[in-house]
Amino acid sequence: MQHQEKEFGVALFVHGKNCLALNETGEKAVEYASTLLSEAEKVVAQVRQFDWGLHIILVESCAPAPLWSLLPALSEQFPDKTISSRLTEISLILSRVKDKTCEIGILPYPTEDEAVASVPFIREELSVSLPPDHALAGCSSVTLEMLNGYNCLLKSDIGFWSDLCHNTMPASRFLVQTDEFEFRELARASTLPYFVTNLASDADFVKGRTVIPVSDAEANVTFHMIFRKENQEYQKTTQQLARRSPIQLS
Repeated sequence: MQHQEKEFGVALFVHGKNCLALNETGEKAVEYASTLLSEAEKVVAQVRQFDWGLHIILVESCAPAPLWSLLPALSEQFPDKTISSRLTEISLILSRVKDKTCEIGILPYPTEDEAVASVPFIREELSVSLPPDHALAGCSSVTLEMLNGYNCLLKSDIGFWSDLCHNTMPASRFLVQTDEFEFRELARASTLPYFVTNLASDADFVKGRTVIPVSDAEANVTFHMIFRKENQEYQKTTQQLARRSPIQLS
């Protein structure tokens, strides 16, 4: 206590016979010290985040399929960095890119926020896989409303697609599978409908089934890669992907 008072050059404590308490100046010193400690913690966190950003590119996506082509392209363009990814709610992705929580975000629509660039790079189109004797198997296309009421197999960790299915098909029940092998075995053995995408190569997986496009606009999306405008090097990644697989914007 005496050392602290010596450092400050003022009295900080009220010294009683059997007690010791902060005086008014001491209470103010504690207040200032708490503020300094809080600021110091922020500085440490910012320095760590800066160093982390030098070595890691974190991508936060609303769905898994865009990552299948984007992550290899980033690894090729930035061989000295670790590429990491995670699925994130759509409502959080823009703010996370802007506050530098992640470097790249993936949304199923463009954003006009002035702080970020928004570049279309891949399109995903949803279809439903049905057994040949299903009531909808003869349709050239279906809507999610038409599928509402039919129970379906559904994968876990599919991002915003899960919310889309549950919100547009409230009368359906979904058998959600977390294991890819178990999902495929159930899909082969059961007559339950399940969804497939143009971005996955599953020719053997859907063998013996009828695959019908889902015509709803929200089931056919063009993904946009968003990043802070100072990081224009990510623009090259989207150009690279566009050369490999040009998309039709519709």
